[in-house]
Amino acid sequence: MKIRCTLFLLCSAMLWVTAQNEYEPSETNPYGLKNPRAPEQLDDFQPLIGLCDCDSESRNPDGSWAEPVKMTWKYKYIMNGMAIQDETLKADGSHSGSIRQFSTDSLKWYVHYYASSTPTPTLSSWEGDKNEDGKIVLYKPQKAPNGTDGFSRLTFYDISKTGYKWIGEWMDTTETITYPFWKISCIKRE
Repeated sequence: MKIRCTLFLLCSAMLWVTAQNEYEPSETNPYGLKNPRAPEQLDDFQPLIGLCDCDSESRNPDGSWAEPVKMTWKYKYIMNGMAIQDETLKADGSHSGSIRQFSTDSLKWYVHYYASSTPTPTLSSWEGDKNEDGKIVLYKPQKAPNGTDGFSRLTFYDISKTGYKWIGEWMDTTETITYPFWKISCIKRE
């Protein structure tokens, strides 16, 4: 009887652990799977799940565009399929990533960004949603270098199964003045 009870408890524990991890990245699903209990809005980023080859362009100090830097941008499900994490690996040696969670209370995405070049005790974060044009638009309050109030706006657009584009812009509070500071174009590899 004692052996049966021990086996039952061991099997129950193994099933519980498996259920807690069944949507995590694995050999079978290297980018994980969306948990059926996750908010449906995780589908906003579904076309990005996987690996893309990208060109990343940012502004030089004089305002001109620097030469594109080759990078890979990988998206995967995390937290047992309840959120999304991305990671960039750039040819210039800089790397970054984000954790993306959707709140069913506010109906907004919350995106927390980190980078190898700027370790920080507090992560920058943007919030936003997918608009009627199919663009995912995220905002964070940010002053311009001259002190003008405004926002950092990050936009994913032209999203398809074959790739997507991304642009980072500073904009004033009325959204009449915009200044692109970073743009990325990606083609899906897998």
